[in-house]
Parts: sequence; structure tokens; C-alpha cells
Amino acid sequence: MSRERARRRAEREAELARERAARQRRVARRQRRRAVVRRLTPQLRRGRTGRLARHTRGERAAIVLLTVAAMILIWTFVDDVALRVALIVLLLLVLPAIVVIALDRRT
Repeated sequence: MSRERARRRAEREAELARERAARQRRVARRQRRRAVVRRLTPQLRRGRTGRLARHTRGERAAIVLLTVAAMILIWTFVDDVALRVALIVLLLLVLPAIVVIALDRRT
């Protein structure tokens, strides 16, 4: 009787070892595949990127609102249409320099 139990236990242990080895092979294959995919996919930068990323949402809102306000003031107080357009174009060209001078944090 004890020989029979020992044989069944050995069979169970051998079956468990085979299952464990198969599971380890699947896990290793999955990890290799994930590593290859991770290496081949481009890394996406999370968060804000670009020129406006340096400024907070409030600063960006202030930039837009002040620019629109300046455009409205130009359109209201300047009579000549050509001069209006020239001043608005000048404002838009000079706006990045104004933003850097006003909001630059590199002191």
C-alpha cells in the first residue's frame, strides 16, 4: 500500500513539476515579448510638451486674454484699417518676446 501511495505521490510531483516548467516557459516568453514590444514602441512623453508647456494654465490664459484685449483696443482706437492690421501683426510678432520678458523664470 505504501509503495502505491509513494508512486502516486511521485506521479503528482512529476506532473506539478511539468506544469511549473510549462508555466515558467510561458512567463519567460511573455516577458521577452513585452521587452521586445517595449523596445520597439516609441516612448511617449507624459505631461505637457512644447513651447506653451513652460507656463501654467493661468499664465496661458493671461497671455491669450491680454493679447485679445490689446487687439480689441487696437481695433477700437485706431481708425485706419491698414494701420490696425499692421499693429496687430506687429503685436503677434512681438508677443513671444513679451511673454519671455514678462514670464521667464530663469533669473
